[in-house]
Amino acid sequence: MRIYKAKDYKDMSRKAANILSAQIIMKPNAVLGLATGSTPEGLYAQLIDWYQKGDLDFSKVISVNLDEYYGLSPESEQSYRYFMNHHLFDHVNIQTENTHLPNGLELDVKKEVARYTELIRSFDGIDMQLLGIGHNGHVGFNEPDTAFETQIHCVDLTESTIEANKRFFASADEVPKKAYTLGIKSIMQAKKILLVCSGADKADILYRALFGPVTPEVPASILQMHNDLIVVADEAALSKFPEELFD
Repeated sequence: MRIYKAKDYKDMSRKAANILSAQIIMKPNAVLGLATGSTPEGLYAQLIDWYQKGDLDFSKVISVNLDEYYGLSPESEQSYRYFMNHHLFDHVNIQTENTHLPNGLELDVKKEVARYTELIRSFDGIDMQLLGIGHNGHVGFNEPDTAFETQIHCVDLTESTIEANKRFFASADEVPKKAYTLGIKSIMQAKKILLVCSGADKADILYRALFGPVTPEVPASILQMHNDLIVVADEAALSKFPEELFD
C-alpha cells in the first residue's frame, strides 16, 4: 500500500490524475475501471485539461465502469452513463464503443451479469481500478456485510444509500432501488487499485478501512489485502493517520 497526501481536494485530484494518466501513457490501450460520484469529478476534469493540451491520448483506452442503476436509461440524467459522458467521455477522444457500463435497461439480471463478466474477462481484466469510499466503507454498491467473494451482481440498495442519492432526483421515490455493481472479488481482481478520498467527514472510515480489521462490516477494508493499492487523499481525510505513513 502506498499513501499519497494531498493538500486539498484540488491537489488530490491532480495527484490522482497523474497516476491514472501515467497508466495510460505506459499502456495506451489500458483497461480502466472507472467510478462515479463527486470525489472523482476533479480527477476527470484534470484529465480533460491535459487531453486538451495534447498531453494525453484516449484513442485506445478501454473503460469499464463499476456500476449502473437498474432500470435507468443511459439517456437519464441520473444514470452513470450520463455522468461519465458529461464528466469525461464527451470531452476526450475515447472511442464510444470502448466505453462500457452495465446495461441498466436489461431487466434479466442473470443475463446482464453474464454479459458484463464475459466482457471484462475478454479484456484480460482491469489494469487500474479507480475507487471512492462511502461513509460506511462501501465501495461501488457493496454495502457493509457484503460477502467478499461476490462478483458482478445486482444489489438491493440500502435505505442510507437511497437517502444519500435522493439529492440527485426530484424525490426519494424516484431513486432506483437496485443497481448492477462489480462485487468485492471483481474489484480485487484488478491489477492496480487507485483509491481517492477527500474531506474530514471521511477521516474515520478511511482509517478504519486501511488500518482496522479486515471485515465485511467495512467493505473497503479488504483493499488492505491487495498487492498494488495506491491511496491519494487530502489532509482532512488523512487527519487520523501518522505522518510517517505518507509518500
